[in-house]
Amino acid sequence: MSFRYPTIAPSQITPRDVFLDRRRFVQSAAGLGAAAAMGLPAPAFAAAPALDKLDAPRNAKFSVNAEPTTKKIVTGYNNYYEFGTGKYDPAASADQMKTRPWTIEIGGEVEKPMTIGIEDILKMSLQERVYRFRCVEAWSMVVPWVGLEFNELAKRVGPTSKAKYVKFTTVMQPETMPGLRIPVLDWPYVEGLRIDEAMHPLTLLTVGAYGETLTNQNGAPVRIVTPWKYGYKSVKSIVKIEFVEQQPGTAWNKAAANEYGFYSNVNPDVDHPRWSQKRERLLPALFASRQTELFNGYADQVASLYAGMDLKIDH
Repeated sequence: MSFRYPTIAPSQITPRDVFLDRRRFVQSAAGLGAAAAMGLPAPAFAAAPALDKLDAPRNAKFSVNAEPTTKKIVTGYNNYYEFGTGKYDPAASADQMKTRPWTIEIGGEVEKPMTIGIEDILKMSLQERVYRFRCVEAWSMVVPWVGLEFNELAKRVGPTSKAKYVKFTTVMQPETMPGLRIPVLDWPYVEGLRIDEAMHPLTLLTVGAYGETLTNQNGAPVRIVTPWKYGYKSVKSIVKIEFVEQQPGTAWNKAAANEYGFYSNVNPDVDHPRWSQKRERLLPALFASRQTELFNGYADQVASLYAGMDLKIDH
């Protein structure tokens, strides 16, 4: 007798461990707060594989003036559904993902399509930027990412005038990614940006954090970070980049278009259908929250990209 998954919309699927995940976060956050109050070491999350050091000077022009979130939280509390739908699943199971050898295929509407290895990217001019990182579930972090402007890589392939969007595709490793067996999303994970968004100086082709190469659960060995958008737009573990003429279908937008728009800009005036986006918790805060800023605080840099658009409709 074969089992069939229920034919319901992805937005209606409640992962088995959502309730438990909320409880675990409260417990671990409480532990962090109590440990800090007593001057004790914070509770440890799952151990990560050995990481390489990265020599990258901080770019103050593109960094927020805020204390980074504790590395243990950033590497222990993640969304990466290929490893499971719980926030602690990636840290628990991502260590088996193979990140070497690793190449990215770049093509589509470009003059010089190419395949580039992660070693060549790591040799490019890296910098550290402290970005706010906002998740759609109304929590946020401050992370010192290491990488280079995506436009530097794009210039190597020469996008043509037909390139209106950039499509990013995440790796599929069924042998190391147990979440691929769960039909929550249409695998492989795909995200996209408008060409001017991708070429904006804030869009970071990211290879590290905290002065080291990325952990697997944070998107090793290379990901995108777009700090004015919700976190699911910052696609992880990229293996393919395509410059395309038409707006690409993206994973969460295809799964639930009424909840996850293509642009996904942080906008406190556009609530998620199931919760408000007007305030956010800066982890590991239990109850304290801050007012959500338009474009996650990056309005001065990116608002001009959306001149004339209705930000309540085009979201």
